[in-house]
Amino acid sequence: MAMYLCKSSPLFPYKSHFSFSLSLLYSSSSTEKKVKTDLTVYDFLLHKHQFSPETASQVASVLNRIKNPEKSDSILSFLKESGFSKSQLEKVVKTKPGLLAASLENTIMPKFKIFQDLGFSAEDVAEIISSDPANLHRSADSRVRPSLSVLKRLLGSSAEVTKVLKISGWYLKKDLEKIMVPNIEFLKSCGVGMEQIIKKMYNFPRFLMCSPENMKIFVKMVDEMGTCRSSKLFIHAVRVVGSMSNENWELKLRHFRNLGFSEDDILKMFQKAPQVFSVSQRKMSKVVELLLATGKYDLSCIVNCPISLTCSVEKKIKPRMQVLGVLESKNLIGKWPRLSTITTIPDSKFVKKFVQPYLNEVGEIYMVKWEACVH
Repeated sequence: MAMYLCKSSPLFPYKSHFSFSLSLLYSSSSTEKKVKTDLTVYDFLLHKHQFSPETASQVASVLNRIKNPEKSDSILSFLKESGFSKSQLEKVVKTKPGLLAASLENTIMPKFKIFQDLGFSAEDVAEIISSDPANLHRSADSRVRPSLSVLKRLLGSSAEVTKVLKISGWYLKKDLEKIMVPNIEFLKSCGVGMEQIIKKMYNFPRFLMCSPENMKIFVKMVDEMGTCRSSKLFIHAVRVVGSMSNENWELKLRHFRNLGFSEDDILKMFQKAPQVFSVSQRKMSKVVELLLATGKYDLSCIVNCPISLTCSVEKKIKPRMQVLGVLESKNLIGKWPRLSTITTIPDSKFVKKFVQPYLNEVGEIYMVKWEACVH
């Protein structure tokens, strides 16, 4: 036991894990009342460890019985002593009920030792594990330790590693040295900056977890579609292509064609705003239909401002067009602004230019909207 956690461990500021675990597992003189072997899973969690009735009931519905109450009790007590909050503890057991039958010494404690060695705080560990309890089942030496080491090398601190692992536990599921590191090196060789790559780790964690062979295929597709590697949009284009299967990609292209866009139009839009290709077909259709119905914009306007396809119809495009329609009907504007004005400028600027000077004309609803924007 002592080989795993030392008495001065920073992970456990309230009590020595070594002395706690030793007394918990081996001391016959412990004053802690032993859990009765005939307790149901529900009673064990509800009364012994103060789980909520809802969580206790949910776990009991998938776990028939507690085979070794003393072992389960030691695991839950260990996690509590390790700084897990009640909600975190319940989430761990609810997500992975099988942990109640795991080995504290051989399965759980080695993971905590790794986190401790790498400088993670008790709070960090509790957040990471409760975000993805499966981490406690993964191999300590072949998966958890090397993956954490790679992440810390790339991100620079335990705090940043914690942040990214809270977003996605995928980084502890695969061999990062064989998958993510080669992908990063390849993207760097294509001219992509490390800063952009790191951002993708936070925003699209699965992007860098594809096989290196597939990453090369995605880059080749983006090259063929004319996106320059020196462009800041290059990595966004690669990410979008990599997020879809070949079948879904073809369906997306077909939908663009069905909406009336030519092959050249599609290429231009991809080069200008590759994220547009991640928009659902339904939303895309609604935006195109609404813009064309105004009679003020045609497909060429959308091609020149493809980002408009990502805008919310109800929260942005429709309200702004209603304002412009009222202003035009009262001869307060000569012509409608460019599509980029409607779709890209922030609310505060739009209201300042098209709403604030005409509050009496556009109505109280827009005054309320303006007040929300400026405050």
